Amino acid sequence: MKIPFAENYKIKMVEPIYRSTREEREKWIREARYNLFNLKSSQVYIDLLTDSGTGAMSDRQWGAMMTGDESYAGSSSFFNLKEKVKDLFGFEYMLPVHQGRAAENVLFSVLVKEGDVVPGNSHFDTTKGHIEFRKAKALDCTVSQAFDTENDFPFKGNVDINQLKLVLETYPREQVPLIVLTITCNSSGGQPVSMENIRKVKELADIYDVPLVFDSARFAENAWFIQQREKGYQEKTIKEIVREMYSCADGMTMSSKKDGIVNMGGILAMNRAEWYEKATVFNIMYEGFVTYGGMAGRDMNAMSVGLDEVTESEYLETRIKQVHYLGEQLIDYGIPIQKPIGGHAIFVDAKRFFPHVPVEEFVAQTLAIELYLEAGIRGVEIGTLLADRDPATHLNRYPTLEFLRLAIPRRTYTNNHMDVVAAGLKNIFDRRDQVKHGYTIEYEAPIMRHFTVGLKKF
Repeated sequence: MKIPFAENYKIKMVEPIYRSTREEREKWIREARYNLFNLKSSQVYIDLLTDSGTGAMSDRQWGAMMTGDESYAGSSSFFNLKEKVKDLFGFEYMLPVHQGRAAENVLFSVLVKEGDVVPGNSHFDTTKGHIEFRKAKALDCTVSQAFDTENDFPFKGNVDINQLKLVLETYPREQVPLIVLTITCNSSGGQPVSMENIRKVKELADIYDVPLVFDSARFAENAWFIQQREKGYQEKTIKEIVREMYSCADGMTMSSKKDGIVNMGGILAMNRAEWYEKATVFNIMYEGFVTYGGMAGRDMNAMSVGLDEVTESEYLETRIKQVHYLGEQLIDYGIPIQKPIGGHAIFVDAKRFFPHVPVEEFVAQTLAIELYLEAGIRGVEIGTLLADRDPATHLNRYPTLEFLRLAIPRRTYTNNHMDVVAAGLKNIFDRRDQVKHGYTIEYEAPIMRHFTVGLKKF
């Protein structure tokens, strides 16, 4: 008999979670104005809102926290992290920040000005928000295969090289401050970028003298997919692949709440001294002194260990196989999801799930609410709400894909919990024709509205 696959860890601590009734959930979601961000965590049974900062740290990480150096300037924890970043990614300069969007804020304060364009592969919400806040424009150059959820193309996070070249030919150099490459590409379904594509983007960036920066929240998962799916990388270690990836980058932003496996923190790193000198000014204004930024010493210590653990194949195999375990169940049930299954989440195709619900009524948000009502599971809409309004016309932007994202925290839930998620979605799918309408907006913020929006039933 073949020995079955099992997790590469054992559980040392548990936290109780509450199974609510449907009547309770109906009351709570109504009080939350049908915005899942407004729910209390105690009102959620299985929380798949995000994998950001929601994972479980290892005993090594907890041990490292106990020796954190909380000195305001020059702490040993900072130098531990700086050394780890240089060893793993190859960057000489590093600034700690409180999370990924803070790294974007500092870097874009240095590089992005009004009227600029920033090409990339499906910029995520905070990236696009920081660009548009500066009255610049994010241009999506993702490959067309990413927008067909049934297409099994293995690297749907790739940049369309011809499309990127057209952008670089169309706009003058001074109007294109950088290219942002998101690895893995969250908005396209947690999809990886191939090493071949990374190198082609870098070649084009060099030809047009435009810096290339990686949004690195899930860099290790991207490296794992390269190892598993790209010819010539099966015998390389994850750390070797990561170093090769970052040899093509001029800088990186990172939310360490994902592949740093910590609850709070992030980094901005680069090899350009002139960027670093300018960025330190904004880091001190927005985050804190250059050797702690937005992070405590204990968190920097935990992140140093997390970066080591996340780049081991055994950890990544365990993490990604759980995501695939859920995805394969949903495929067996006939539930439409983004294929191939990505690294950190399952992305349910809400348009194909509820083809009769108009996109104007926020079909992916409608599915997210139905899943909460059905089983107490909290996901997040990656669709029209998140896409926000066009800054010029103030009209809703309707993306090609409307996703319910189910982001799975690291080392947090068991496969029994994944079974609950699959059953909840199947129950809704079996009665999908009964859901006739979605929701309309009662209140929205002028930017990144999905975090605080207030809705009502249509």
